[in-house]
Amino acid sequence: QVQLVESGGGLVQAGGSLRLSCAASGRTFSTDVMGWFRQAPGKEREFVAAINWNGRKSNYADSVKGRFTISRANTKNTVLLQMNSLKPEDTAVYYCVVDQQDYLGTDWDVYDFWGQGTQVTVSS
Repeated sequence: QVQLVESGGGLVQAGGSLRLSCAASGRTFSTDVMGWFRQAPGKEREFVAAINWNGRKSNYADSVKGRFTISRANTKNTVLLQMNSLKPEDTAVYYCVVDQQDYLGTDWDVYDFWGQGTQVTVSS
């Protein structure tokens, strides 16, 4: 059974940093795309970032480019999201996702597995 568990969320002031971590279990994820989505209250799910199986390709939402960095450690089935220069509009529940196809998609419905989410709150 595939399980994705996020950690690292919390409350931070604007301009601060957080690092999210996602531990995947249930099988090997070394050939899958892994990524992050977020959802703020009253808003649609929003693509944040995705990274391919060997870490050489990544894709970011325009709203986080230059501030967020995605990385992965296949030996640990882990994907990380380093978030710097956080803004109040980054406040959301952040979800770890896995896509079994080698495609850095931005649509939520291409992703096969989802975590339960971790709350990130950025105060002004």
